[in-house]
Amino acid sequence: MAWLQVSFFSTSLMRSVPLNILIPADSMGPDGPQPKKPYKSLYLLHGYMGNCTDWILNTDISGISQQLNLCVIMPSGENSFYVDHPSGMKYGEYVSRELVDFTRRLLPLSDKREDTIIAGLSMGGYGAIRNSLKYPDVFGYTIALSSALILNAAISSTYENNPMGINRGYYEAVFGDLDKLKGSDMDPERLAEKIIIENTTPTDLYIACGYNDALVFSNRELHSYLDKIGYPHKYEEGPGTHEWPFWKTYLRRGLGRIPGLDIAPEFVNPFWIDAESK
Repeated sequence: MAWLQVSFFSTSLMRSVPLNILIPADSMGPDGPQPKKPYKSLYLLHGYMGNCTDWILNTDISGISQQLNLCVIMPSGENSFYVDHPSGMKYGEYVSRELVDFTRRLLPLSDKREDTIIAGLSMGGYGAIRNSLKYPDVFGYTIALSSALILNAAISSTYENNPMGINRGYYEAVFGDLDKLKGSDMDPERLAEKIIIENTTPTDLYIACGYNDALVFSNRELHSYLDKIGYPHKYEEGPGTHEWPFWKTYLRRGLGRIPGLDIAPEFVNPFWIDAESK
């Protein structure tokens, strides 16, 4: 297993950006080193107040990479929600176009849509959903965990300060004019509807949230809306709050749905809720 710590200049963000990459380049088979071939890739997004080390420090993602022969790319998205900001910082373009192109030039990655996965937790879960729906030609599979689907909270927010630093001023810096947020290209519902209307090939969308997580209600709302418009997806709930044990388990569940990635969940729980659209 090779762990690469990369810095490169992003034209989308107009600065050098850090990147962690796991690639099983030294995988051994029964007859010695495995032959080189294009790897499937997983672009793995962190949450609010996180960075590109979060998944390495808190999960067994290196073991998953090795077991699945999967290249895992972990960018730092700061507190951007992985969208293009009014200031000109294009985090959505960075994650979905520039980063994918750069890593494909740097490493032996497959350029096939069906071999390209985007996943994330909380803010990164929103980023995974939004960007896979915004760029359906890039990502074949999406895994969204405890997604921070906070558009309604942003629209109703005030300028009052709070310990998390999330108030109306922050939301305006990220999303722009909040009165225009619903129906924009930062609204997952609008993006999913556009895919259905235009008959675009949809990304395979997997959404999971703990049923003790405060975000479960907005995740249920998105699931219901996707059902209503006929967008194919799989939705699951399970025991847990906004915490790493949940994300570790349901990342495995999400990866296990992808053809060619044979991975067992960390545990089998008889109480998880499975809700799948047509």
